[in-house]
Amino acid sequence: MERTTLDLWVGAFVVAGIAALVVLAMKVGNLGTYNVSDTYQLQAYFTNIGGLKPKASIKSAGVLVGRVTGITLDTERYEAKVTMSIDKRYRFPKDTFANILTSGLLGEQYIGLQPGGDDAMLKNGDEMKHTQSAMVLEDLIGKFMYSKAAENGSK
Repeated sequence: MERTTLDLWVGAFVVAGIAALVVLAMKVGNLGTYNVSDTYQLQAYFTNIGGLKPKASIKSAGVLVGRVTGITLDTERYEAKVTMSIDKRYRFPKDTFANILTSGLLGEQYIGLQPGGDDAMLKNGDEMKHTQSAMVLEDLIGKFMYSKAAENGSK
């Protein structure tokens, strides 16, 4: 009888551990719940999206306001076209800035929206005109190295 009780407790502990791992994987994988029924679509073009992925968060002032729903390459502009799904509760002016930012230890990339001051609001299907691409570490290191080389060369 004692062995059966012990086996039951071990089994419950293992199931709880697996459930915790599944929740952690969903958090890390950005697969948490998000209601997509009451949303509107926006598009933005970026010259470099870095590691941005579909289902990435879209935040404004740290608040989750939407998700990235698609990323494609526009072959006419040769830029990444990012389609975003924004919750209808949140309206943004037409001159809102969309920046690709990095958060967390894992370097998760998300889109940060900074509202402008325009009276007209973005509507379903609109394109965001003001964007800032992702900061690529290799580019920053390269610029730093070239500037140091230029400094040393001028001495």
